[in-house]
Amino acid sequence: QVQLVESGGGLVQAGGSLRLSCAVSRRDFDDYAMGWFRQAPGKDREFVAVMSYNGEYTLYADSVKDRFTISKDNVKNMVYLQMNSLKPEDTAVYFCTTDRHAWRVLPSKRVDQYDYWGQGTQVTVSS
Repeated sequence: QVQLVESGGGLVQAGGSLRLSCAVSRRDFDDYAMGWFRQAPGKDREFVAVMSYNGEYTLYADSVKDRFTISKDNVKNMVYLQMNSLKPEDTAVYFCTTDRHAWRVLPSKRVDQYDYWGQGTQVTVSS
């Protein structure tokens, strides 16, 4: 059974930083791309960032490029999202997720290409 547990969300002022963490219970963690999506109230879940299974590729949404950084630790089975220069429009529930397909060279930005999801962690940025 694959489980993902996010942590690190909270309330921060605009311009501040947060680091989200995701603990992944998965024997074959190294074989799958890991991603972050977010969902604001009344909006669809949207892509934020993803790292390929081998760490060779990282993709970011245009809205977070140069502010957010995704990383993962294959020894600890952890995924991180470092968020800097936060803006009120970054306010959302952030979800960690795993690729539906193993060994995908170029990871996808589509939500339907991911299968296991965490419960989410709330990030609120005040102006």
